[in-house]
Amino acid sequence: MTTDKYLTVTALSRYLHKKFTVDPYLQRVFLTGEISNFRLRPRHQYFSLKDDHAKISAVMFQSNFKRVKFTPEEGMKVLVVGRIDLYEPNGTYQINIESMQPDGVGALYEAYEQLKKKLTAEGLFSVEKKSLPRFPKKIAVITSPSGAVIRDIITTVRRRYPIAQIVLFPAVVQGDQAADSLVGRLKEVSLHHDFDTLIIGRGGGSIEDLWPFNEEKVARAIFALDIPVISSVGHETDTTIADLVADLRAPTPTAAAELATPVLTDEILKITQQRLRLLQAVKMIIQRDQQLVQRQTGSYIFKTPARLYEGYLQKLDFLNTKLLAEFRQQLSDKQRRYLQANGRLKTSDPRPQIKYAKATVLNEHKLLVKSMSQYLVKRQNLLAQTTAQLNALSPLSIMGRGYSYVSQTGKIMRTVHDLHVDDEIEIHLADGVAKAQVTALKEEKTNE
Repeated sequence: MTTDKYLTVTALSRYLHKKFTVDPYLQRVFLTGEISNFRLRPRHQYFSLKDDHAKISAVMFQSNFKRVKFTPEEGMKVLVVGRIDLYEPNGTYQINIESMQPDGVGALYEAYEQLKKKLTAEGLFSVEKKSLPRFPKKIAVITSPSGAVIRDIITTVRRRYPIAQIVLFPAVVQGDQAADSLVGRLKEVSLHHDFDTLIIGRGGGSIEDLWPFNEEKVARAIFALDIPVISSVGHETDTTIADLVADLRAPTPTAAAELATPVLTDEILKITQQRLRLLQAVKMIIQRDQQLVQRQTGSYIFKTPARLYEGYLQKLDFLNTKLLAEFRQQLSDKQRRYLQANGRLKTSDPRPQIKYAKATVLNEHKLLVKSMSQYLVKRQNLLAQTTAQLNALSPLSIMGRGYSYVSQTGKIMRTVHDLHVDDEIEIHLADGVAKAQVTALKEEKTNE
């Protein structure tokens, strides 16, 4: 049987892949479905789209997923645009997604709500806000250099508080580069430590136009500043993430400038009023003190000051007399106690007792020396006797009188029965050992 008409699996997969590729109806497909088996991956995203009756595999490569303004979640219904393709290794068809947005809710709004929820959980909105300085010397402004925002701020500050210095940090406030530009300017402001307040904002626009102020990196850069921040983004009805994380929100740039600065003429008027109040208060204090001085100088104490000390002099004399009497009494008590103690000491003189104790110790010492001498003589005599007895019983002493003993290979021979003719033996004498050979054995009979 011929096999020419049979295709390989690879050939079939390639053919179907080509069919999918050249089909114009599959090159741009608009699809709605529910996300399934989604797990956020570092680069490319692989998941499924399903409805009540079917499921399709989906892939979204990193370059396309970076443009998504929200974080996909399991079960979320989305609208996607992509092309249908066949994955040759396993023969499954899938949709290669180019763009994706939530179904029923705008992508930017969804991203806004997700970021708002995340930052709320981290506490960026609920942290204690920094207070604005009452009299700022230097104000930083981050906005477009050509927009109406900076002109409104400069006009308002010059009108209200012209002594404050305004420093513009020009930034891109709309478009793809706006978020990075805002973060760069915020970091630049943080490097300076002479600013009292920061105003960041732009004019009104759509949510897309205002979106850079909803970026997470912009919100974190604002939160990281150590000076108070006033946010003025869009119109009064627009609320961005930057507004929520800032220390104060202003509905318009003019309102932001008014919040940042006081009215100089009002402050000068307040100072003038305070100066008048201070002068009046000082005058009243001076008058009151003058009246007090007059009353004091008219007192009898200042007219006859000696009367002020009469009572104290009498009290001093009384206390001095009392002190002398108590001192004499204590001295008398001390003398009496001294005499009593001296008498007791004389009746209990320890010197005779010490003399008797010394004599006793000397006598006991002599007796001890005598007893020790006698004891040593006895022990020396006993040692001599014991030494003589041990010497008399010593084998060496016996051998010195002409005795010896015989051994063979370290064993002492006691009888002739232990020996044999031609045995080699050792004869131990008092001054050494002699080796010998047995030539004959003769047993001596003993009388029993």
